[in-house]
Amino acid sequence: MADKREYRTQELAREAGITVRTLRFYRERKLLAPPRREGRIAWYDDRHLARLRTIAALLDRGHTLNGIAELADALDHGRDVADLLGVSGPTEEEPVRLTPEELAARFEGQATPENLAAALDLGYLGTDGDEIVHISRRLLDVSTVLVREGIPLAAVLAAGARVREHADALADLFTDLVLNHATEDDLPRLRPMARSVVEAELSLAFDRRLQKLERSAAGEA
Repeated sequence: MADKREYRTQELAREAGITVRTLRFYRERKLLAPPRREGRIAWYDDRHLARLRTIAALLDRGHTLNGIAELADALDHGRDVADLLGVSGPTEEEPVRLTPEELAARFEGQATPENLAAALDLGYLGTDGDEIVHISRRLLDVSTVLVREGIPLAAVLAAGARVREHADALADLFTDLVLNHATEDDLPRLRPMARSVVEAELSLAFDRRLQKLERSAAGEA
């Protein structure tokens, strides 16, 4: 494993492509974590450099320093990814690592502090240093498509919270069914069957909903 690199103030500013004055300004705005002190010398590391590059990328995308500060604060107070995965336990979902600028690019103009906080509260997102980890590639991809189709990210997250409630109830129902007639050890093996039932019922529910809308539209014609 490579040794952790450290930078003095001027070295960090040069690597980040900014002036020392700008670096100190970011420190004053609390956009950067405090450096390690050794007497009068301030030592920064690669996480500070990554944060500076993230700030530059977000500024290029039109974010204000106030907005970036709020995003940084939300991330700094978000759950560590180890805690997030620990809460979720074993999962079939594939986590996705993102930088803040990659997240901003997916949800152009909608990666606001409010939406980020909602995603953190839902447990969709965790943090690992200056990286963001989304708990599920499938959920991330679907959310991205819905937003690009014109649905506000805030509405997608609100719907996600409601879906979570129903999904928890369905998981409880299936777990009770198995435990009443089999054993806890059978749950992992029978889990795909529960998913198939839910997917089939949801598909049929959409069919009924679409037919109802078509009949309603035909009646108005």
